[in-house]
Amino acid sequence: MTEKMQWINALSTSPSLEGAISEVTAQIQQSLRGSPDLGILFISSAYASDYPRLLPLLLDKLPLGFVIGCGGGGIVGMNSNGKILEIEGSPALSLTVGHLPGVKIQPFHLVDGDLPDPDDGPGAWIECIGIDPQDNPQFILLSEPFSSRINDLLEGLDFVYPSAVKIGGLASAGTAGVPNSLFYFSSTSNLPAVVYSEGTVGLAISGEIIVETIVAQGCRPIGSPYLVTKGERNIILELSDRQDNANIGPPLEMLRNLMQSLDEKDRELAQNSLFIGLARDEFKIELKPGDFLIRNLLGVDPRVGAMAIGDRVRSGQRIQFHLRDAQTSAEDLEFLLQVYQQNISYHASPVGGLMFSCLGRGEGLYKQPNFDSTLFRQYFPGIVLGGFFCNGEIGPVAGRTFLHGYTSAFAIFRQPERVTDED
Repeated sequence: MTEKMQWINALSTSPSLEGAISEVTAQIQQSLRGSPDLGILFISSAYASDYPRLLPLLLDKLPLGFVIGCGGGGIVGMNSNGKILEIEGSPALSLTVGHLPGVKIQPFHLVDGDLPDPDDGPGAWIECIGIDPQDNPQFILLSEPFSSRINDLLEGLDFVYPSAVKIGGLASAGTAGVPNSLFYFSSTSNLPAVVYSEGTVGLAISGEIIVETIVAQGCRPIGSPYLVTKGERNIILELSDRQDNANIGPPLEMLRNLMQSLDEKDRELAQNSLFIGLARDEFKIELKPGDFLIRNLLGVDPRVGAMAIGDRVRSGQRIQFHLRDAQTSAEDLEFLLQVYQQNISYHASPVGGLMFSCLGRGEGLYKQPNFDSTLFRQYFPGIVLGGFFCNGEIGPVAGRTFLHGYTSAFAIFRQPERVTDED
């Protein structure tokens, strides 16, 4: 008989930190069947002056082996009635606790100076992270947005742990002048609970657990793909709209031609919600919406018709223009939820999840509260869900891990084999 994995989330909107901790720990203790192995917490900046007291107060009421967390401009969790809520602009504390039999947990904190040089081999990264690739770890990452070499870290993790999931987000405050804070505790070290103002806190988890992801970038393609025929760093200098390169021109000219083919609504949307999709699989013939990494269009040079985007480009790469709005974001997430639902089996039903959503989504995008989290729970009503609104979201696209914007990224946890129905 395999012992069941258990995930529990509790959310409090109490204006006092003591009240919030008492509320979430009471809810968790009421539901928890086994010992609590891991805690993942997200807290709003309304409690910022009390951040140093957070972990000592929490651990006094609920002993946990490992804790990571961060501040968030919006907090996601489940209230005492089991309703999912996205709390934006108000006090909120969300705590997710896992009872994870057969799971190895390795926490870590890294600052810029800890990361190996780009030319270093895999051994340097293994020593830095402290995890053997043969353990087949999966990673949850929370980073301070202004002091972490997060892209270097993601490239290094992909290099050494290519099959591992890396999912998470950049801490956010939501209030001017409030620092982005990271929380960390490991019972296996001699250090007390710590509040960090820089770097990345993370978890490497391995063993009897499967971590899967849904990364909803919230865009839809317009027109057809183009081929980059000339590019330099993050500047697209020349595009072709045909495979034989018979029609080559500046990207701004190609965009103007495309705009003429759009309807009035899309032309208006393209004025301030136009993005570039970079095809991740250079060998795939027919590209679909999920095959693109969405990047910002940073600017154009009307003199030569060049475009600057938020990533590197190279000759031979395929791109496609994309649009984003509330309806597109909703449809994109729902499509990915349907695909995931169709691919899971009864023997491995997911039980827990974390949501990492952009500060640019939420009620500001949808004009209604709790949209992404409620849609997720409609498809997976049995999943416990916690999370926060990020300054940037971490998740995989087409087998590589990227830092995203305007995205909702979900981590979904399940056991690798069927368990009995006995509690």
